Amino acid sequence: MIENKKLDKDLHGKPVDATLYRGMIGSLMYLTASRLDRIYVVCLCARYQAKSTQKHLQAVKRIFRYLKGTINMGLWYSKDTDMSLTAYADADHVGCQDTRRSTSRSAQFLGDKLISWSAKKQKSTTISSTEAEYIALSRCCSQILWMRS
Repeated sequence: MIENKKLDKDLHGKPVDATLYRGMIGSLMYLTASRLDRIYVVCLCARYQAKSTQKHLQAVKRIFRYLKGTINMGLWYSKDTDMSLTAYADADHVGCQDTRRSTSRSAQFLGDKLISWSAKKQKSTTISSTEAEYIALSRCCSQILWMRS
């Protein structure tokens, strides 16, 4: 991301080629299947596909530079006997500067192996960070209940 700045609609920014931007986002979405560390920021950049500007393109290029520098990172599933289900949930309170909505994130592990994750903008605007965290936790619990059934 652009250092010390949050992405927003950037109404006065210089527009960029929408096809190029969408193609880059599509490539990054494909890569998130094995690179959990970038799913949040990729989803954040994907929100601005309709009217992307130079600011958004710079953020996407920064993600590609990060991926190039960390090419040896990824998911590794080795054989192991631990089958305990563990989950983590988090939310950024009022993370979207345009809609003032929070983003829920969660990760589920079987043993120490990542098996499921998500990052999604919440449908409602929350008043407190506790409320945003509660919504994120609720979504995470729903995912766990589905996995256990």
